[in-house]
Amino acid sequence: MHCCSIIITACGKSWSFGTHRDRRDLVTCGAGAGIAGAFRAPVAGVLFALETVSSRWRSALLWRAFFTTAVVAVVLRALIDICKRGRCGLFGKGGLIMFDVTSGYVNYHVIDLPPVITLAVFGGVLGSLYNFFLDKVLRLYNVINEKGRTYRLLLAATVSVCTSCCLFGLPWLAACKPCPADSREACPSIGRSGNFKKFQCPMHNYNDLASLFFNTNDDTIRNLYSNGTDHEFHITSILVFFIASYFLGIFSYGLALPSGLFVPVILTGAAYGRLVGMLIGSQSTLDHGLFAVLGSAALLGGSMRMTVSVCVVILELTNNLLMLPLVMLVLIISKTVADAFNANVYDLLVKLKGFPFLEGHAEPYMRQLSVSDVVTGPLQTFNGIEKVGRIVDTLKATGHNGFPVVDEPPFSDTPLLYGLVLRSHLLVLLRKKEFISSSTASASDASKHFSPEDFAKRGSGKHDRIEDIELTAEELEMFVDLHPFTNTSPYTVVETMSLAKALILFREVGLRHLLVLPKTSKRAPVVGILTRHDFMPEHVLGLHPYLFKSRWKKVRFGKTAFSNFF
Repeated sequence: MHCCSIIITACGKSWSFGTHRDRRDLVTCGAGAGIAGAFRAPVAGVLFALETVSSRWRSALLWRAFFTTAVVAVVLRALIDICKRGRCGLFGKGGLIMFDVTSGYVNYHVIDLPPVITLAVFGGVLGSLYNFFLDKVLRLYNVINEKGRTYRLLLAATVSVCTSCCLFGLPWLAACKPCPADSREACPSIGRSGNFKKFQCPMHNYNDLASLFFNTNDDTIRNLYSNGTDHEFHITSILVFFIASYFLGIFSYGLALPSGLFVPVILTGAAYGRLVGMLIGSQSTLDHGLFAVLGSAALLGGSMRMTVSVCVVILELTNNLLMLPLVMLVLIISKTVADAFNANVYDLLVKLKGFPFLEGHAEPYMRQLSVSDVVTGPLQTFNGIEKVGRIVDTLKATGHNGFPVVDEPPFSDTPLLYGLVLRSHLLVLLRKKEFISSSTASASDASKHFSPEDFAKRGSGKHDRIEDIELTAEELEMFVDLHPFTNTSPYTVVETMSLAKALILFREVGLRHLLVLPKTSKRAPVVGILTRHDFMPEHVLGLHPYLFKSRWKKVRFGKTAFSNFF
């Protein structure tokens, strides 16, 4: 698989990747493989990587992601065959289709559309509320986690105890129900997963709320999706289970323990769909189990705002292609409704972690600005042959990752931009100590003393730091020839270029640095350098507060979600 170019060091403890694009491709392929393995949905894994993970999609990346998920599907199929021989215990249960509902023939009519649309609308509202509460809870958790490991463990223990109390206490609120006469499985099911949990009930009776709480998430979802079970769950039990799973899913995320978003949202959505089916299902011909499937799609669309990938995930999970039109309708409506309130859950998490994530569009107020309007701070440049001491002082004083290299007389008639050198490359040069004694050009090529592995980007392990490099006073007075290690063709823009156009260029090409050149030749050869942080709305609006009241900003944020969707 060529998802990345990997170089392994001799000690075997760190991995290095050829370029930043290779690293991004690896992350994209890995995300698709995770979805393919977790939900046994290889096509959905490719679409998830395309729709959510990748900011720059290429045809080459498409087939690499597809090949990755195909390998996952083949390996998973082989492991399932091995586990079905009884060698894996409980891990051997199930097949490639996790929640098979093909046994129920899906026959829907125009009369079924109003209940489905109602489910989608309220699913979008609940999904946006889920994101809102999750954002508030994670901010609280961050404050607690910053106090140390002890507080982090106490927080996880407190939530775990509260969760256990809810799971064991709430089933006492439900009344015992007699086992259905036409049940296709043992009732009550004791010591195994199933629809019917005894939980303090007499024989031939079961507790429907305990049947939901005391199963694994997969079995509970499968029970809610099952057709022909309209009378096996009381509406009060479904309501209690929905509220509990909704808020427990929020409070359990972000703790110092394994947790996720996909399965809890699917589970909560299934309970929500069942509840809607019980409330307004009399006006529809759809089975309550099908309402549960649509409820999962509605909550996923309202929370994660994914459409294509979630649609295929639902179809591959349930193996029911006949539901495609309804699932598509629910996802479109729930996403449109939720977009009117807040951003998707992944954008909220990225913003909460402080990552400089660039949106796929430029804000309209950026059209009023040029790139020179957002260039800040003194520009740090290096000469083609630079003194070691100045390089060390600059690296210690700044956290910049790229520095323009400018040639001055006698190397050029006038100051001339030679290129861009990376911080990581400078650290390699300092660590290798390939110095020269004078500021004149050396006759030998210093690059011959280095191998490609020296400059490869490390994916894990310890990175070089300027504080870890020890240099003597004599070495600090020596020089380094930066010419062989400089990128001589960096991307550049003129200072008068529109900030909106520069943002599109920066994002579409996948840049990390963008050099700003002067419009006239009478000034310095480079006037600034742009990174992701310079394009962030917080930075731009901080420099130009009047844009908060700009009519262009009002036009952008005054649009309805419906018009934005189209």
